[in-house]
Amino acid sequence: MANKPFSCLFFCVVSWYDKDSGGEVVLATTEIVDVLDLTEELAEMIVNSEEMINYIEKKNHLKQDTHAQTVIKQFESLKEKYEDVQRFGRYHPDYNKIMKETRLKKREVDMLESVAQFKIAERSLQTLLEQVTESIAHSISPQIMVPKDGAIMTDSSCGCGSGGSCGC
Repeated sequence: MANKPFSCLFFCVVSWYDKDSGGEVVLATTEIVDVLDLTEELAEMIVNSEEMINYIEKKNHLKQDTHAQTVIKQFESLKEKYEDVQRFGRYHPDYNKIMKETRLKKREVDMLESVAQFKIAERSLQTLLEQVTESIAHSISPQIMVPKDGAIMTDSSCGCGSGGSCGC
């Protein structure tokens, strides 16, 4: 399969609507089926990874932490006020008060142990997913840009279409 043109993966599936059966009929080459099988294997490996298991454990622990959930709800309530204040900016009568309260509550949320542990697990899982994505993309072509650190195209934002190799 490695010697075949990459475009074959996209154009080897044929589908049509069958009036008799009332549904869509799909024919796929063995290459497509093999890729889908490998995709399922990769997804299962990620789901069973240490990072994913840790993420689920920390997420469940955070959901069960009643104090953390109370503080998070308080922060979400303040965030709504913050968004209202943002529409008017410094001209809003409670601008300074709400800005300060929101920052303090955000810090309180971030300082909670269950929140901190969840964020660490979340970053670890995100790193794994980025590594897998980069490995797949670069096995096709090193010029394919891959989002990193949860952002889209942070490494290179050049507009010339060279994939960042030009340095513009």
